[in-house]
Amino acid sequence: MWSTSHHVLRDVVRELTKLTHSSVRCFSKTSCKNTVVVERWWQVPLSKEGRPPRLYPRRHQVYKVVEDTKNAPKEKLELILTQTVPKLGGRGDTVFVKKNVGRNKLLAKDLAVYPSPENKEMFAEELRLLREGKPEERTQTRTGQLVSMTVEFLKHMEMKVEKKPSEYDITKEIVCRQFLTKRGVFVPPHALKLSEEPIKDLGDYWCEVTVNGIDTVRIPMSVVPFVDPRARRKKQDNDSVTKAAVPEASISETPVTVAAGAVVSEVVVPAETVPLPLVESREETMEKEAFPPTDNQKKEKD
Repeated sequence: MWSTSHHVLRDVVRELTKLTHSSVRCFSKTSCKNTVVVERWWQVPLSKEGRPPRLYPRRHQVYKVVEDTKNAPKEKLELILTQTVPKLGGRGDTVFVKKNVGRNKLLAKDLAVYPSPENKEMFAEELRLLREGKPEERTQTRTGQLVSMTVEFLKHMEMKVEKKPSEYDITKEIVCRQFLTKRGVFVPPHALKLSEEPIKDLGDYWCEVTVNGIDTVRIPMSVVPFVDPRARRKKQDNDSVTKAAVPEASISETPVTVAAGAVVSEVVVPAETVPLPLVESREETMEKEAFPPTDNQKKEKD
């Protein structure tokens, strides 16, 4: 019986020695945090049965790095949002964030939950009821990531509404139309709220825009007189041409008033009236060098 168990143990040891290095690593179930995985550059040859493997120091102690878990990119934490988080998503959205952000900012403030099967089923059922309900019975319960970006865009907006002379007051339809033409945001009239008093004069006012029936943004609004785009463009072109055509004012054009009995100590002559020096031609210069003036000519010139 002892010999049988001895043979069985020997067979098990033989099978274990045939395992590769990669298969041996899979037995480890411990955490590999801050661990460097290496392997030998030259594999150790198989030894004879019953003998330990022969290791050569200069060959079998040379390793190469397979994986460095300390400097490896860290895995992100998967969470399901329970409320709208700016620049991240809305209720029911699955997001991947850094672990410290998820634990300290989202989970600690009840803004997200772990994606357990129960939580996934709950949010999927909520989304199904939202889609299957009748249009008139639907109530908006979540704000998506695109809607969150729209809310942030509206918070930093200042609206200018042009009032035409033919318009008696500013209505919701006028403001909604200018929201679309100037800002590219479609605002239905039922989602827009103006001040209770009618807007008839120019000045600064405010308006409120409600997104998906949940988020309301207060936007400052200025009512300015209407200007024809063609007239505005023509005026801009004329101003640019005038600036390019008008030269800098010269000194001579500035009138100087001198009181009676005053003494002017300095006279400024404009640059246009300063006589330029005469430039001799090349032929005249060569002629003077070939025929220098005589003494009589020098006396006459003096």
